[in-house]
Amino acid sequence: MQIRYILLIVLTFSSFGQEVSAQSEIAKKEAQYYRIEDVPIPEDVILEVGGLALTDRDQLGVSTRRGELWVIDQPYSKRPKYSLFAHGMHEALGLNYKDDSFYLTQRGELTKLTDKNNDGKADIFKTIYAWPLSGNYHDYSYGPKFTDDGDMLVTLNLSWIGHGASLVKWRGWLLKISPDGGMEPIATGLRSPSGFVMNAAGDVFYSENQGDWVGSGRITHLEKGDFAGNPEGLVWTSEPNSPLDIKMEDVEEQSGLNMYEYAKKLPELKVPAIWLPHTILGISTSDMVFDETDGKFGPFENQMFVGDQGHSKIMRVFMEKVNGVYQGAVFPFVEGFSSGILRMLWGSDNSMFVGMTSRGWASTGKKMFGLQRLVWNGKVPFEMKTIKALDDGFLIEFTKPINKNIAADAKNYNITTFNYLYHNTYGSPIVDQKKAEVPEVQVSDDGLSVHLKINGMRLGYIHQVKLPSLKSQAGEKLLHDTGYYTLNQVPGGTLNSKPLQVSENDKSVYQPKRKNEMPLTWMNGPDQKVVIGTEPGLKYNIQELRLKRRSKVEITFTNNDDMLHNLVITEQGEASVNEVAQMALNLGLDGADVNYVPESDLVLVHTGIVQPESEETIFFDVPNKPGDYWIVCTFPGHANTMRIKLIVE
Repeated sequence: MQIRYILLIVLTFSSFGQEVSAQSEIAKKEAQYYRIEDVPIPEDVILEVGGLALTDRDQLGVSTRRGELWVIDQPYSKRPKYSLFAHGMHEALGLNYKDDSFYLTQRGELTKLTDKNNDGKADIFKTIYAWPLSGNYHDYSYGPKFTDDGDMLVTLNLSWIGHGASLVKWRGWLLKISPDGGMEPIATGLRSPSGFVMNAAGDVFYSENQGDWVGSGRITHLEKGDFAGNPEGLVWTSEPNSPLDIKMEDVEEQSGLNMYEYAKKLPELKVPAIWLPHTILGISTSDMVFDETDGKFGPFENQMFVGDQGHSKIMRVFMEKVNGVYQGAVFPFVEGFSSGILRMLWGSDNSMFVGMTSRGWASTGKKMFGLQRLVWNGKVPFEMKTIKALDDGFLIEFTKPINKNIAADAKNYNITTFNYLYHNTYGSPIVDQKKAEVPEVQVSDDGLSVHLKINGMRLGYIHQVKLPSLKSQAGEKLLHDTGYYTLNQVPGGTLNSKPLQVSENDKSVYQPKRKNEMPLTWMNGPDQKVVIGTEPGLKYNIQELRLKRRSKVEITFTNNDDMLHNLVITEQGEASVNEVAQMALNLGLDGADVNYVPESDLVLVHTGIVQPESEETIFFDVPNKPGDYWIVCTFPGHANTMRIKLIVE
């Protein structure tokens, strides 16, 4: 058991200054309805948030990656008071509160902390249940969440050894732990389950990050005996208390299959309820909360909000149960948070606390950590409120009445279906992308919904629903005009959408600036060979590179990270690299087909998307004009931090 030190500190604030970052245009529009407010943090507190919990006295408990537990009095005010309740613990990435005690998950145990003498600091540290550690840096642990019967749920991350691995018992599992220390394994197939939540019915959902066997971010409904997709945790199914019998060798990669098709061969495989398209709706899905405010946080009661660590933003999910199966639609919601979102929690005033950290996990929010509140100002945005599955299309409901003339025109609806591969490779490109057709639209009398009849719907696929021209009766455009519905079931069980008889063209794209072969004009080979690698935290391993003008350079990009990256050399000036990065973001669903490199004169040469533990070599004729050029990773969400200044001398 760890040695723990306890200290009570009441801190004063010498400064409440906050850095102001440039807001995107969409963030400015979102702020008209939902504002982001800072919860001030003392200058000498490094609040790398791992967990959030409210006490019975409406104090905010915050556990941190540094093993501390802070208690914040008056967290809604401009001058909250911080006190250190406990420290010396091991990376506390989850927190809860019940019956005058905090419960948190450290790397190696579930711990109960109690202030016995009411002096504001922990007196008793009780280990409720402990699990072994491998020493691997990726052995993160999360939770707990309380069930209705008082038991606790925790999730354990896989280790990382070039791929996810369960090096010690129960890594990659959801576990249920009783207050007296009894443990029951519930489900496996988890890779990086940093977020999980229960709905009002007690059903458990967990969020997953892209990785090996995980084509994109996703949310899965977990029940006892489920296998969620990553086979590494199956190494423990021979244990007598395992609820599964399948083994690792039962999961054999079969080329070209998505999860929905593979689940027909392996019934234990649980397909996601919601897919979050990678780079389009975040890159590292984190915490989830259901809206329990009874309409006091806007018109989205009972819906789910989902954070993203890498893109520092929150998505919104409408979920429905069709034929006993959860599925639904995900929409953009609010972006522009100060750091990488890891935890979210409802305050007593119906605002949402958002706890953040980015050390080692780079994010679009530039701060290393942060604590903010998201507050609704009472104004209702014009949004798609829900997308519901029908046997022949979708029913879309809106927060405000729509312009019926615009809404009745089928040309104003763009539907695209696509999927991800189920394979052990890290992530997946978007595959099997096809356009669907909307032959008929029925607008409701009250103007609050439309029934789209759709040709080309496909079970097991993500359906992008885009409405760029739709307006409300008052002339407003949709705040967010795109949603993504994961279609696993249709009412009645039979899909009555007509298939499209359209032959798809080969989507492979020739990119002339991806120069993988040495030019014939390089008679004597390259003048110089350069190797560029990566470092944790979305960084290349060098910050500056000097090359002679008109030289011939062979560049090998070695991706020794656990994420997908590319390497793009752009024209002179930061304005050029910023424009290229933005164009890459705007590629949307088509980005994967072109390696997230836009067709632009500002791009000089580039690699493709390079998988983890892989490399690619390109050949670069250095420009004649000296000056500062840039090397950048244009994989969405990476460009802000993953840059090298290229000085041509």
